[in-house]
Amino acid sequence: MRYFRPKSLTWWAGLLAMLTGIASLVLPAAGPVGELARFITLLAGSGDASPAGLIFLGLGLIGLRDRIERGFRGDG
Repeated sequence: MRYFRPKSLTWWAGLLAMLTGIASLVLPAAGPVGELARFITLLAGSGDASPAGLIFLGLGLIGLRDRIERGFRGDG
């Protein structure tokens, strides 16, 4: 399981963004989930707090972390 890295801070940031996006789809936008979604997108430097944007941000962070690690190892 190449993408499951619970010791990586980037993995946790990606997972939090992804879970917030999923929660935004399921739960109402008003309230704490909506505020958390806006806060995460603010930290990511994006103006888009849509659930799809958060899910793709999370997946991108997880994939980016893996690609950088493989680049340092030389696995290409």
